[in-house]
Amino acid sequence: MRYREGEQTDALAMHANDDMIIGSTVYGLILGIGFVVAGIRFKQYWLAFWGTGLSIASITTMFVLLNK
Repeated sequence: MRYREGEQTDALAMHANDDMIIGSTVYGLILGIGFVVAGIRFKQYWLAFWGTGLSIASITTMFVLLNK
């Protein structure tokens, strides 16, 4: 993307706040739990493995953000 000369690029960026990140981690937690359930049910253990990792990362992120 090109900017015109003299245009301030700071005003164009929208920064994520904590509420947006918490919403993403809740979504990731729900998705991770779904992956674990689907992976175990259909014997796709790689899906259960990555779902566990996603769930752990989401829980850790929520814990860090909520304890600021």
